[in-house]
Amino acid sequence: MHAIAAVALALFLVVTGILHFLVPGYFRRLVPAWLRRERLLVAVSGSAEVMVGALVLVPCSRPAGGWAAAVLITCYLVSHMDALRRARPDRPRLLERPAGVVARLVVNVLYIAWAVAVARSAA
Repeated sequence: MHAIAAVALALFLVVTGILHFLVPGYFRRLVPAWLRRERLLVAVSGSAEVMVGALVLVPCSRPAGGWAAAVLITCYLVSHMDALRRARPDRPRLLERPAGVVARLVVNVLYIAWAVAVARSAA
């Protein structure tokens, strides 16, 4: 079971990282305006996700990869907190409304827990 969770996390990270390059516009919208350099941040975070996913995939680097995934995903909380600050109930997209942003935050916390569980079980 632990190996399945680790491989699933690795695939999730690699696929999401690749999507940063295939649909960069979606990810650029998630970058808070005050951070600027959206293109660079999307490229760097996409590359980081692919590399961290590779670490998680290889059993000998899995503990480090799991912890790196937890840190990387924690960094994304900045984006979700900024979205929560800007969320309005009248926004057309659900993910831009308060309930949608809270759901994004909860899902991200679950991703972090998943990464920590992989790191701990691999150690």
